[in-house]
Amino acid sequence: MKKNYLKIAIIGVLVIGIAIVSILLFSSDKGEYIEYKKFNKFVEDGSIVSVNIEDEILEFRKKNDDKNYYTDNPEADNMKEKLLLNGIQVKTASGTETVEFVFDLFFYLIFFGIVGFGAYKFLSFNNGTFEVINKTNVKFDDIAGMDELKNEMKKAVEILKNQKEYEQKGIRPIKGIILEGNPGNGKTLFAKALATETDVKFIATKGADFQSAMMSMGARKIKMLFKKARKISPCIIFIDEFDGIGERRNYAGTGVDKENNRIITAMLNEMDGFSTTSGILVIAATNSYSSLDPALIRPGRFDLKYNVPNPDYNTRVKLIDLYTKNKKLDEKVDKSKLAEAFDNLSCSAIEAILNEASMIAGLQNKESISVENIIVASQKTNCKINLRKIM
Repeated sequence: MKKNYLKIAIIGVLVIGIAIVSILLFSSDKGEYIEYKKFNKFVEDGSIVSVNIEDEILEFRKKNDDKNYYTDNPEADNMKEKLLLNGIQVKTASGTETVEFVFDLFFYLIFFGIVGFGAYKFLSFNNGTFEVINKTNVKFDDIAGMDELKNEMKKAVEILKNQKEYEQKGIRPIKGIILEGNPGNGKTLFAKALATETDVKFIATKGADFQSAMMSMGARKIKMLFKKARKISPCIIFIDEFDGIGERRNYAGTGVDKENNRIITAMLNEMDGFSTTSGILVIAATNSYSSLDPALIRPGRFDLKYNVPNPDYNTRVKLIDLYTKNKKLDEKVDKSKLAEAFDNLSCSAIEAILNEASMIAGLQNKESISVENIIVASQKTNCKINLRKIM
């Protein structure tokens, strides 16, 4: 809802502008109409106090009369002089000038509204980037293997949710956990499942969320992220592609390097500023742990590090069962041999092969996936499998 406030404000300004135009152009009370001949007699009799000359009409007031009157404007060259010589107060109000003024005002309202909205979007001053997640459609049951990691994460969240109880035992909450592993092995998927399995708020981000064309905006976004997390604690912050913002600082680098330094410094300040009651756990996923800044990943900031390797044989068997839950394998497909053929492949590569094989079987009007479908699928997805194991 918050991210719509600016749009609502701009719409409100436009509505007010339209209302002003309508009031000025259409809502003025001109009063009672009088024929010009009768008006001219009033002028000669000296019964008129003031006249307002407009483009098409003459608005006037009479002595000892609170009513407004108007008549046609003959647009005579000596009209104003004639009125002044008869001791009448004269004002000139061009309707064209009034319309121009109103439309100029309206233009500036729109112009500055667009400029303000553009600056707002360019500088990214809003918190809308950081969406709070309560549940996802992924559970731990949807992730094969990682049993030790699942248990450790549940324990870390349990401490996070019951800090006072564990403080009495001399145990402080874990501030940060790093997940390292090759792409496609389920680091992000694991974080989604964690959001569902644990009864805490969850904010999912990625390194690209903190990159900005404006210097120092990345550091500002870090502060905004942690400020939002504190308001909804206990909370888990998940940062994917962490190496995109946590690389070693280069003090003699370019402007991009300096911006990266500011982001890391902001992270250090936020994590060191945690109190034991802050209720925030940071989980960072990276493909390159060695490239991260040593000050950022030391114990006390990121206390634990877990490797998420390519799945072992038992995990690959579970993955095949998981990814073929709604697919039918041919009787000639031996799951144990298939698991051996998938050696050294990531979880996402195995899923891609089986999904593509299912599509190929469907195009051939087959009800089950054959060995040949799997071989062709591996070639199409550019995932090498051990053909000797599966044939």
